[in-house]
Amino acid sequence: MRAVVVLLAVSWIGWWLTPEQQGMRYFRREQFVAAAESFQDPLWIGTAWYRAGEFEKAAQAFSRRDTAEANFNQGNAWVLLGKYQTAIEKYDRALQLRPEWPEALQNREIAEARAKMLDQGGGDMGDQKIGADEVVFDKDKKPGGQETEVAADQAVSDSAIQAMWLRRVQTQPADFLRAKFAYQQANASGDSSQ
Repeated sequence: MRAVVVLLAVSWIGWWLTPEQQGMRYFRREQFVAAAESFQDPLWIGTAWYRAGEFEKAAQAFSRRDTAEANFNQGNAWVLLGKYQTAIEKYDRALQLRPEWPEALQNREIAEARAKMLDQGGGDMGDQKIGADEVVFDKDKKPGGQETEVAADQAVSDSAIQAMWLRRVQTQPADFLRAKFAYQQANASGDSSQ
Protein backbone atom coordinates (compact mmCIF):
# COMPACT_ATOMS: atom_id res chain seq x y z
CA MET A 1 0.00 0.00 0.00
CA ARG A 2 2.82 2.41 0.91
CA ALA A 3 4.48 1.83 -2.49
CA VAL A 4 1.23 2.72 -4.24
CA VAL A 5 0.96 5.96 -2.26
CA VAL A 6 4.56 6.90 -3.12
CA LEU A 7 3.96 6.05 -6.79
CA LEU A 8 0.81 8.18 -6.87
CA ALA A 9 2.61 11.08 -5.17
CA VAL A 10 5.46 10.93 -7.67
CA SER A 11 3.02 10.71 -10.58
CA TRP A 12 0.98 13.60 -9.20
CA ILE A 13 4.08 15.79 -8.95
CA GLY A 14 4.90 14.95 -12.58
CA TRP A 15 1.45 16.09 -13.66
CA TRP A 16 1.65 19.49 -11.98
CA LEU A 17 5.29 20.50 -12.28
CA THR A 18 7.05 21.56 -15.45
CA PRO A 19 10.34 19.85 -16.34
CA GLU A 20 12.17 22.98 -15.14
CA GLN A 21 10.35 22.89 -11.80
CA GLN A 22 11.09 19.19 -11.41
CA GLY A 23 14.73 19.82 -12.29
CA MET A 24 14.94 22.63 -9.74
CA ARG A 25 13.52 20.34 -7.03
CA TYR A 26 16.20 17.75 -7.79
CA PHE A 27 18.88 20.45 -7.97
CA ARG A 28 17.96 21.86 -4.54
CA ARG A 29 18.11 18.33 -3.14
CA GLU A 30 21.57 17.98 -4.71
CA GLN A 31 20.38 15.16 -6.96
CA PHE A 32 22.28 16.66 -9.86
CA VAL A 33 22.04 13.78 -12.35
CA ALA A 34 18.26 13.65 -11.97
CA ALA A 35 18.17 17.44 -12.28
CA ALA A 36 20.22 17.37 -15.50
CA GLU A 37 17.88 14.76 -16.94
CA SER A 38 14.81 16.83 -15.99
CA PHE A 39 15.83 20.30 -17.12
CA GLN A 40 15.24 21.48 -20.67
CA ASP A 41 17.25 24.70 -20.51
CA PRO A 42 20.83 23.98 -21.68
CA LEU A 43 22.33 26.31 -19.06
CA TRP A 44 20.59 24.52 -16.20
CA ILE A 45 21.42 21.14 -17.74
CA GLY A 46 25.08 22.15 -17.94
CA THR A 47 25.09 23.48 -14.39
CA ALA A 48 23.57 20.26 -13.06
CA TRP A 49 26.07 18.09 -14.98
CA TYR A 50 28.90 20.33 -13.74
CA ARG A 51 27.77 19.89 -10.14
CA ALA A 52 27.50 16.13 -10.72
CA GLY A 53 31.16 16.14 -11.81
CA GLU A 54 30.26 15.23 -15.40
CA PHE A 55 32.33 17.96 -17.02
CA GLU A 56 32.18 16.68 -20.59
CA LYS A 57 28.38 16.48 -20.47
CA ALA A 58 28.34 19.95 -18.89
CA ALA A 59 30.50 21.36 -21.68
CA GLN A 60 28.23 19.78 -24.29
CA ALA A 61 25.14 21.28 -22.67
CA PHE A 62 26.72 24.74 -22.37
CA SER A 63 27.76 24.56 -26.05
CA ARG A 64 24.09 24.68 -27.04
CA ARG A 65 24.06 28.40 -26.21
CA ASP A 66 26.34 31.16 -27.45
CA THR A 67 26.23 33.57 -24.53
CA ALA A 68 29.10 34.95 -22.48
CA GLU A 69 28.01 32.88 -19.47
CA ALA A 70 27.62 29.66 -21.46
CA ASN A 71 31.08 30.05 -23.02
CA PHE A 72 32.62 30.93 -19.64
CA ASN A 73 31.07 27.87 -17.99
CA GLN A 74 32.09 25.70 -20.93
CA GLY A 75 35.65 26.97 -20.48
CA ASN A 76 35.52 26.03 -16.79
CA ALA A 77 34.38 22.52 -17.67
CA TRP A 78 37.18 22.09 -20.24
CA VAL A 79 39.77 23.27 -17.70
CA LEU A 80 38.62 20.61 -15.28
CA LEU A 81 38.98 18.04 -18.06
CA GLY A 82 42.54 19.22 -18.71
CA LYS A 83 41.72 20.55 -22.20
CA TYR A 84 43.30 23.94 -21.78
CA GLN A 85 43.42 25.08 -25.44
CA THR A 86 39.70 24.42 -25.82
CA ALA A 87 39.08 26.26 -22.55
CA ILE A 88 41.11 29.26 -23.77
CA GLU A 89 38.99 29.41 -26.94
CA LYS A 90 35.80 29.41 -24.86
CA TYR A 91 37.10 32.14 -22.55
CA ASP A 92 38.06 34.17 -25.63
CA ARG A 93 34.52 33.83 -26.95
CA ALA A 94 33.08 34.83 -23.57
CA LEU A 95 35.33 37.90 -23.62
CA GLN A 96 34.16 38.78 -27.15
CA LEU A 97 30.58 38.74 -25.91
CA ARG A 98 31.36 40.44 -22.57
CA PRO A 99 34.65 42.39 -22.82
CA GLU A 100 36.79 42.93 -19.73
CA TRP A 101 34.95 40.28 -17.68
CA PRO A 102 37.40 39.86 -14.74
CA GLU A 103 36.61 36.21 -14.00
CA ALA A 104 36.92 35.20 -17.65
CA LEU A 105 40.21 37.08 -17.96
CA GLN A 106 41.56 35.42 -14.82
CA ASN A 107 40.46 31.91 -15.80
CA ARG A 108 41.86 32.40 -19.31
CA GLU A 109 45.24 33.38 -17.84
CA ILE A 110 45.26 30.30 -15.63
CA ALA A 111 44.31 27.99 -18.50
CA GLU A 112 47.02 29.56 -20.63
CA ALA A 113 49.62 29.15 -17.86
CA ARG A 114 48.62 25.52 -17.36
CA ALA A 115 48.85 24.84 -21.10
CA LYS A 116 52.35 26.36 -21.12
CA MET A 117 53.36 24.19 -18.14
CA LEU A 118 52.31 21.11 -20.09
CA ASP A 119 54.27 22.28 -23.14
CA GLN A 120 57.37 22.89 -21.03
CA GLY A 121 57.04 19.41 -19.53
CA GLY A 122 57.80 17.99 -22.97
CA GLY A 123 57.28 14.43 -24.08
CA ASP A 124 54.23 12.68 -25.38
CA MET A 125 51.34 12.76 -22.96
CA GLY A 126 49.53 10.11 -24.98
CA ASP A 127 45.83 10.07 -24.32
CA GLN A 128 46.20 11.12 -20.71
CA LYS A 129 44.08 13.92 -19.37
CA ILE A 130 45.13 16.25 -16.64
CA GLY A 131 42.21 17.46 -14.62
CA ALA A 132 40.51 16.90 -11.33
CA ASP A 133 40.88 13.39 -9.90
CA GLU A 134 37.60 13.57 -8.09
CA VAL A 135 35.09 16.34 -7.56
CA VAL A 136 33.11 16.53 -4.36
CA PHE A 137 31.08 19.56 -3.38
CA ASP A 138 31.12 20.85 0.19
CA LYS A 139 27.49 20.56 1.25
CA ASP A 140 28.20 22.19 4.62
CA LYS A 141 29.78 25.39 3.28
CA LYS A 142 28.22 28.50 4.71
CA PRO A 143 28.15 31.78 2.75
CA GLY A 144 30.92 34.14 3.81
CA GLY A 145 32.98 31.28 5.18
CA GLN A 146 36.68 31.38 5.93
CA GLU A 147 38.82 31.35 2.78
CA THR A 148 42.31 29.90 2.68
CA GLU A 149 45.13 31.57 0.78
CA VAL A 150 48.30 29.70 -0.14
CA ALA A 151 51.64 31.44 -0.43
CA ALA A 152 53.86 30.29 -3.28
CA ASP A 153 56.63 29.23 -0.90
CA GLN A 154 54.32 27.35 1.46
CA ALA A 155 54.32 23.58 1.09
CA VAL A 156 50.81 22.21 0.91
CA SER A 157 49.79 18.58 1.26
CA ASP A 158 47.55 16.80 -1.23
CA SER A 159 44.81 16.65 1.41
CA ALA A 160 45.05 20.42 1.96
CA ILE A 161 44.72 21.05 -1.78
CA GLN A 162 41.74 18.71 -1.90
CA ALA A 163 40.18 20.55 1.04
CA MET A 164 40.65 23.90 -0.73
CA TRP A 165 39.19 22.38 -3.90
CA LEU A 166 36.13 21.21 -2.01
CA ARG A 167 35.55 24.69 -0.58
CA ARG A 168 36.13 26.67 -3.74
CA VAL A 169 35.08 24.55 -6.73
CA GLN A 170 31.57 25.96 -6.89
CA THR A 171 32.01 27.99 -10.07
CA GLN A 172 35.63 28.68 -10.91
CA PRO A 173 38.67 26.47 -11.36
CA ALA A 174 40.93 29.50 -10.88
CA ASP A 175 41.29 29.06 -7.15
CA PHE A 176 41.99 25.35 -7.38
CA LEU A 177 44.57 25.83 -10.10
CA ARG A 178 46.25 28.66 -8.19
CA ALA A 179 46.58 26.40 -5.15
CA LYS A 180 47.75 23.51 -7.31
CA PHE A 181 50.45 25.67 -8.93
CA ALA A 182 51.61 26.86 -5.49
CA TYR A 183 51.82 23.25 -4.36
CA GLN A 184 53.77 22.23 -7.46
CA GLN A 185 56.12 25.18 -7.11
CA ALA A 186 56.71 24.40 -3.43
CA ASN A 187 57.45 20.76 -4.28
CA ALA A 188 59.77 21.75 -7.14
CA SER A 189 61.67 24.07 -4.79
CA GLY A 190 61.84 21.32 -2.17
CA ASP A 191 63.09 18.75 -4.70
CA SER A 192 65.89 20.99 -5.95
CA SER A 193 67.16 21.67 -2.42
CA GLN A 194 67.57 17.98 -1.64
